[in-house]
Amino acid sequence: MLISVEAGAPNNGKGEDTTARVKYATVRGRRHPYVSAQAVRRWIRDGMAGRGAPASPVTRVGKAQNRAQKANTDADPITYADDDLFGYMRAGAKKDDAATTLRDSPFMLGTLMSVAPVHPTEDFGVMSRGVGEPVLHGHEFYTADLAAPFLFDLPRVGTFTLPNADGVGRPNYLTQEQALQVAQAAALGAGTEVFRGQGAVRLPVKERRHRAALLLEAVAHLHGGAKQALHYGDRVPSLIVMVPFKGGVNPLAHVITGDEGGLLVRGDVLRKELAAWNGEWIPPVRVGWRPGFRDDLRADFEKECAQEIADGTIVVDHPRTVLLGLASEMRGGALDAWFDDAAQ
Repeated sequence: MLISVEAGAPNNGKGEDTTARVKYATVRGRRHPYVSAQAVRRWIRDGMAGRGAPASPVTRVGKAQNRAQKANTDADPITYADDDLFGYMRAGAKKDDAATTLRDSPFMLGTLMSVAPVHPTEDFGVMSRGVGEPVLHGHEFYTADLAAPFLFDLPRVGTFTLPNADGVGRPNYLTQEQALQVAQAAALGAGTEVFRGQGAVRLPVKERRHRAALLLEAVAHLHGGAKQALHYGDRVPSLIVMVPFKGGVNPLAHVITGDEGGLLVRGDVLRKELAAWNGEWIPPVRVGWRPGFRDDLRADFEKECAQEIADGTIVVDHPRTVLLGLASEMRGGALDAWFDDAAQ
């Protein structure tokens, strides 16, 4: 996934004096601004809530009790789609002998890192309207293409393993209290089965389709971030490449990359990776590319992959069209096979 930031500051780091700093990583001595995965996951969560899926309530605890501060969701993946898709860890207090419950996120997203080094600009500002002594302030912003890998483990959507007597299965488990909610899950049509060698409760595929489609639709309408009043900033991906793949390998890791000159989209790398992983992926590779975004690179990519585009192995369309089309196919049941592990 790639978003293009034009004179923006969508994710700030720790401020210094009166200046808000952007987050950046140092790579080979050069600065690469980034947007944290946590920030983008928040944007997606908000997008899901905006599309009618209530977010799991968050409770902040610890400060009033003079203990370590924590913020917990309800940790209820049966009721709340975001707890299901994004996971959680709710640590119980040792002195209360309270249980800790956690769930690994089926949706995994890397840091949106600038593909090329960028030196942010510092904007100096003065607030002098109606005050006798002006207030000085500043903030950094930049222009960059930010890319991140992501993985959506569809078989784990709406699937909750139960720990055995040895505690195996804890990364996705339900506590005793949550097990009581199985009655609610059963009311939704859930059943029990063995998932990846572990006993599990699984929601009906209709609900699992809905939740997965909801996330894709939220990405298709992605918006959010800091400094919008000053910079606005369109956050819908300018470029996204997706392929259904068996297991957790990412064959697209080096397709969207960059160098000192900026963004690179490597059609030759994609073709070689698809050949190397033949039999492990399901066509087509879906490429969403916004019109007007780096048309020169798009022309090179489509020329390199002309045969695959002609035979439908690779399809190229608008990111919104690609994401909503995929979500629609999921809701209709055409992709139900993706919600179970592929036979080896």
